[in-house]
Amino acid sequence: MELRQLRTFEAVVAHRTVTDAAVALDLAPSSVSEQIRTLERDLGVALFERGPRGMRLTAAGERLRGWARRLLDQADQARRDVQETRLVLRLGALETIAVVHVPAVLARLAERRPDLVVEVRSDGARDRLMDAVAAADLDAALLLDTGNDLGGLGFGAPAAPLAFLDLGPVPLALVAAPDHPLAGASRLRKEDLYGRRLLVNVPACSFWLAGERLLGDRVERVRAGGVPVMRAWAERGLGMTLLPWFAVADGVAAGALARLAFDVPGLSLRLVWRADREALPGLREMLYASAASEAAGLPSPADQGVASR
Repeated sequence: MELRQLRTFEAVVAHRTVTDAAVALDLAPSSVSEQIRTLERDLGVALFERGPRGMRLTAAGERLRGWARRLLDQADQARRDVQETRLVLRLGALETIAVVHVPAVLARLAERRPDLVVEVRSDGARDRLMDAVAAADLDAALLLDTGNDLGGLGFGAPAAPLAFLDLGPVPLALVAAPDHPLAGASRLRKEDLYGRRLLVNVPACSFWLAGERLLGDRVERVRAGGVPVMRAWAERGLGMTLLPWFAVADGVAAGALARLAFDVPGLSLRLVWRADREALPGLREMLYASAASEAAGLPSPADQGVASR
């Protein structure tokens, strides 16, 4: 059993097909298939069930998955120790929350472990971040979600032993231009929004999913773009938009936007990591730093003038 075979095994688990794993590893598909067959032959068990929808782990494969990650982590730790290199932790974050939340995490982590190097990767796609955590290309990722299970907002989670910690609430607000027909209402019902234009990004966007849960399909969706575009279009009277309060609070205070009187449940800032990698040096410090940063200095819903969920 070789380390390269274990890395290939993990890639197939993460990407579910030999072809996609080969692309991720920059190998020929035949090389990936041969490594998996050799690993199965050496262990004397089948690790995958091959089917039209891709590769699924057998019971033996599930048992190997945890061992593979621990062995690969130990190999990386040994390499860093021998080379006397600093420990590097890789943190991913949605672009929406990287600006507001990540600096506090980094500052807190620097206090606890000044010997750690933290590499931050921001991305607009939640699926790419979660796949990277599942494949151990990232050690942890910050995203937005809700509910008691990962994916409660309405997205699917990769087939990996993922754990998460909710760091705090992220209040949302439905906003529009001050001259919007609904801006002067003292209280709005869901029916009042039917037929109105809601500025959105893409279906995988956290705020699109939040709008789906909140409003269903009775509100007209207008594709705009990312958070800055949705906000700018709303300011120009092109429709309503549902965004985190931290992204629109200054616009509301300046009178460029009006917060509509509609009760909007918030989301949770969620840190996700692989449960079988919790022994990775520095990972627990990242968890502690993330939680402590939220408790120590970020605005609470009450500070922001928004009711908590």
